Amino acid sequence: MKRVAAVDCGTNSIRLLVADVDPSTGELKELDRRMQIVRLGQGVDRTGRLAPEALERTFAACREYAAVIKGLGARQVRFVATSASRDAENREDFVRGVVDILGVQPEVITGDEEAEFSFNGATKELLGRADLARPFLVVDIGGGSTEFVLGDEAVRAARSVDVGCVRMTERHLVHGGEITDPPTARQVDAMKADIAAALDRAEETVPLREAATLVGLAGSVTTVAGIALGLEHYDSDAIHHARVPLAKVREITEHLLSSTHAERAAIPVLHPGRIDVIAAGALVLLSIMERTGAEEVVVSEHDILDGIAWHAALDDE
Repeated sequence: MKRVAAVDCGTNSIRLLVADVDPSTGELKELDRRMQIVRLGQGVDRTGRLAPEALERTFAACREYAAVIKGLGARQVRFVATSASRDAENREDFVRGVVDILGVQPEVITGDEEAEFSFNGATKELLGRADLARPFLVVDIGGGSTEFVLGDEAVRAARSVDVGCVRMTERHLVHGGEITDPPTARQVDAMKADIAAALDRAEETVPLREAATLVGLAGSVTTVAGIALGLEHYDSDAIHHARVPLAKVREITEHLLSSTHAERAAIPVLHPGRIDVIAAGALVLLSIMERTGAEEVVVSEHDILDGIAWHAALDDE
């Protein structure tokens, strides 16, 4: 077993996993897993640049993570940065800050690489499940992009498209500098059309309708699962591998799209950092399920972080 640390820095959140990993078997023993909402992608879709306050929030989280990594004695650290830092003109400011704090170069990976890591992280422990048909379609709904990966033991096709909960919220649900509360029918229709166009692009590469099992990753999906389960607080064990029917996802999405900020904030399982973006994230999930014909989504708490950790252990060999 090799002790490694994996950091996934996305558009909305930055997450850390420290784990003991056996690269020969894929066994992973989690030691610490944590997440902070830093909204690194704040305004990137509009300005093309990472905002100074967003960078500082991210660097503060990195300083906390550096202490955890040192305390647990991880010998290999891999830092993967996704959509927001891929798109930004001033991404070098981000890179320098991460190197100064963590001592490692952030890998600003492509969407296809992001998809492969997510697939490996999500499916390794599902391969022996007789109740889950293949191929798997893994969808990782992030803040700025969504990754689609179809495969069995290995990836057959992958595509990343620029549709995520933060990007859709900022693009369609903001009017006069404020998020419309709740969204208008016209705003929701525009968001649906944008998502549908992105699914068309994804289908150019990934045969979405061939999926036998839909596996959903990341905060929008896990939050919808927590709401579906009626959780009073976030419970990773209860959410991991929960199976949420299409009808329930539709009911939750319609409720979120018609609710106010205060009503969403009253949902106990909803992280404060997701209050304004969860409706868009739920709509992305619902749109994917309707496009693929999936009757349910299998929710996984193991995702790109676990894939990064396995690759970090291989790097250390």
